[in-house]
Amino acid sequence: MKLTQQDMARLLNITPMTLRNWRKEKPKLYEIIMKGFAFEEAVKKAQQNADELKALEEQFKAKK
Repeated sequence: MKLTQQDMARLLNITPMTLRNWRKEKPKLYEIIMKGFAFEEAVKKAQQNADELKALEEQFKAKK
């Protein structure tokens, strides 16, 4: 699930305006924050993929 700027601001306990200001005035900070959210999303996707593979493995074992 892709987070909106408002969702990210809420999670960081800041206003969306602060996040937009950081994007303009503190680009490195903004970049680090965005990479953090991207990393978290990648980890969630990896876990979902692992869960799906485990389920397929169990289905395959059950058919033997």
